[in-house]
Amino acid sequence: MARWEPDTERRLQQAAMELFAERGYAAVTIAEIAERAGLTKRTFFNYFTDKREVLFAGAQAFEASVVGHLTESDADLAPIEVAIGALTRAGQELAGYSEFAAARRQLIASSSELQERDLNKMTALAAAMAESLGRRGIPAHIATLAAQAAVAVFTAAYAAWVEDATADLHILMQQSLADLRRAVGAPS
Repeated sequence: MARWEPDTERRLQQAAMELFAERGYAAVTIAEIAERAGLTKRTFFNYFTDKREVLFAGAQAFEASVVGHLTESDADLAPIEVAIGALTRAGQELAGYSEFAAARRQLIASSSELQERDLNKMTALAAAMAESLGRRGIPAHIATLAAQAAVAVFTAAYAAWVEDATADLHILMQQSLADLRRAVGAPS
């Protein structure tokens, strides 16, 4: 396969996911991923900083989408509602990636290194959301709580959606939010 063929990033991701599925995340090298994709190791590094990033490459775009939806939200909504709404809309944009999401989730569960990276990415997402909520005039401590709670709700809803990609993410988000409210003794 020639190096100049289109969609190099997708080819690298596909090669990596195939290898991870065949041999496990830890047993796969960057050189093997590049070779499977018909590319060089140097080309791999043009797209990803390390092999973990194959699984997290869309994190910045997802964060930007969430923050964009936050800034577009109705100013009269409660901070948690704004955060949940933004995550729901951004999450719905992932609907076409359900197969990748399921494989990704399974890989993350198999590796403490990937679990740590996932937690770091979700923490960064919550921080970006809190900052965006703060720009709406919400006090920092409330913005942080709303963002972190919304990320927890999203994590639960997204896991359920990965299990059943035909489910409605909006409904799953509302169910998870209701579960959180019950968990803290608040009316749902």
